Amino acid sequence: MRAALLREYGAPLEIAEVEVAAPAAGEVLVRVAASGVCGSDLKAIDGKSPVVTHLPCVLGHESAGTVEAVGPGVASVKPGDRVVVAMNGPCGRCRNCSRGRAHLCGGKARMTAIMGLTADGTTRLSSGGEAVRPYIGIGSFAEKVVVREAMCVKVAEDAALDLLALTACGVVTGVGAVLNTARVEPGSSVLVVGCGGVGLNVLQGAVLAGATTIIAADVVDSKLRLAEEFGATHTVLADDLPKQVGEIVRGGADYAFDVTGVPEVLTKAFASTQPGGTTVMVGSPAPGANLEIPAGQLFGSRRLMGTQGGDATPARDLPLLADLHRRGRLNLEGLVSERVPLEAVNEAVAHVRSGAVARSVIVFD
Repeated sequence: MRAALLREYGAPLEIAEVEVAAPAAGEVLVRVAASGVCGSDLKAIDGKSPVVTHLPCVLGHESAGTVEAVGPGVASVKPGDRVVVAMNGPCGRCRNCSRGRAHLCGGKARMTAIMGLTADGTTRLSSGGEAVRPYIGIGSFAEKVVVREAMCVKVAEDAALDLLALTACGVVTGVGAVLNTARVEPGSSVLVVGCGGVGLNVLQGAVLAGATTIIAADVVDSKLRLAEEFGATHTVLADDLPKQVGEIVRGGADYAFDVTGVPEVLTKAFASTQPGGTTVMVGSPAPGANLEIPAGQLFGSRRLMGTQGGDATPARDLPLLADLHRRGRLNLEGLVSERVPLEAVNEAVAHVRSGAVARSVIVFD
């Protein structure tokens, strides 16, 4: 099969032939229909991802496709089923899973998948006899992926896979940060800082939660115009955020979401909330980055939280997102700035890096 390989940090991805082994017990072979290009892929290319420690690697993790084959013991999907490939597949047995916190699963199979290996410590991919690791156990910049059964979420036969692919990462992260992590209440005021692909989905989540004042902040005016299409009631070119937000909502916002991953911006977002407010760090900071919060701002019961993939449970949340899209309550088409073939993956990466697109989607025949 064809795949986009990262052979050297900082270098363009290479389209190459990659051999894929048959799925083992509990695994599923999926023919990829579409894969979004995410900011996390860019971090891997730049050598800044803590989970990409061995090259070559097939990047990509936001995908959907059709089941082509299943390994022994797989019961939830069969060949021909259409599926979204979730970023994680909870084991269902560890302490966190048993307490209803599947997004924090610490099971061995999930943790080894994050590092690009199967439960037996190997990989199903190779190129010229050399082992190839799939990014977080997926590697969807390829015509096929082999993933754990728990990562396959079945969708309708007529599902638009190029759109539902986005629910696997950007959509579930943004919407989940609002509904699962912060649990925004109806009538609330919400600030969203950073209006790229994930930030637009935080805005959509705020709309779904019933927020009535939704402030979008960014440094790029074109992103703010797009934010209005996704539910922003107010927009600000981020400068003095606490002052700007205070002019819209007296005392500050009830909830703030930082999607930039820049610690200094997160500090400003936190300062833009009112007493009792909640700030959620959605964007991931660089490894080793530190955050400075004036201790006095914690008085008044302000809260600072993190989120991981929208704190989602794939089997619960991905079908919900698909249903919201089907009923016209979740805008997925508006997120897609371009559809490109695998051969144009480096151009798509450049577009995402420049901030010129909400989402670039690689589509396969």
